[in-house]
Amino acid sequence: MITGKKIFITGGAGFIGSTLAKELGNENEIILYDSLSRNTIQHTNLLDNKKIQLIEGDILDYNLLKKSMQGANIVVHAAAIAGINTVVKNPVQTMEVNMLGTANALRAAHEVGVNGRFVDFSTSEIFGSMAYKVSEVMETTTGSVGEARWVYAVSKLAGEHLTHAYFKQHRLPTVTVRPFNIYGPGQTGEGAIQIFIRKCLNNEEIFIYGDGTQIRAWCYVDDMVRGLLLAIENEDAVGESFNIGNARASTTIYGLAETVCRVLNSKSIITFKEPLSADIELRIPETKKAFDILGFKAKVDLEEGIRLTANWFQENSIAK
Repeated sequence: MITGKKIFITGGAGFIGSTLAKELGNENEIILYDSLSRNTIQHTNLLDNKKIQLIEGDILDYNLLKKSMQGANIVVHAAAIAGINTVVKNPVQTMEVNMLGTANALRAAHEVGVNGRFVDFSTSEIFGSMAYKVSEVMETTTGSVGEARWVYAVSKLAGEHLTHAYFKQHRLPTVTVRPFNIYGPGQTGEGAIQIFIRKCLNNEEIFIYGDGTQIRAWCYVDDMVRGLLLAIENEDAVGESFNIGNARASTTIYGLAETVCRVLNSKSIITFKEPLSADIELRIPETKKAFDILGFKAKVDLEEGIRLTANWFQENSIAK
């Protein structure tokens, strides 16, 4: 159990960052550093907790970032530009925020003397368009240069390499997590499950881009946070990368839409549209390393996760 620490979370007002803050906020001092471009924290009462502080700041503002990080024992670097629509529209910003932002966070952590853990968020997209039960030691791959889809994966892979470099050269106690399709209460922006759930709660038409045969493994946010906590607490995690996901919750995008409609007893109809860009055809993780070293195993099945997420949207009156 993590107690008595000062924990600095970039992207801390976002989906995963705010969920992590809720988990740790009673026993630790939490600093959330965020530009508030995706503001999940507004739907919570986290800031009522005197141990949780929000600093509005840009990850590219090195001086403010370093000043805000002073005294931190643990840094969780979750700030990034994500979401295929956002990435396609803003490739320059994506590369700058994800690469330079990670460089800033690592440099600041090294200079202020973070000695507990630096957790870097990578992505499952570094495994390319066909990724079946991919393990951490498998080769990473991305698509052709100039295809906007791969800007995100390349930027996150660069950050992952730099994170390992800081461990090897400066002995910064780093660990990298590679999330596989995380969803759940508080998710904002893009993401198939939360979009489908919102549509189904209002019996609105659901759009699928492409033929719907793309396969994903969906991991509930509470499982993701458990994996994060294990990566922070376990000394054997230092210098390693871990896939965090739930291979048991795998389905096609069309199957996902049908499942959401059925679980929520919705009258929504499903319509197909042309794909927006290159897509990931198959993405299922192998999580044996996370189990062997961290003891991590996802617990929440897909239907339970859908119900819990839908309940959150209804309770917070943001189903639209």
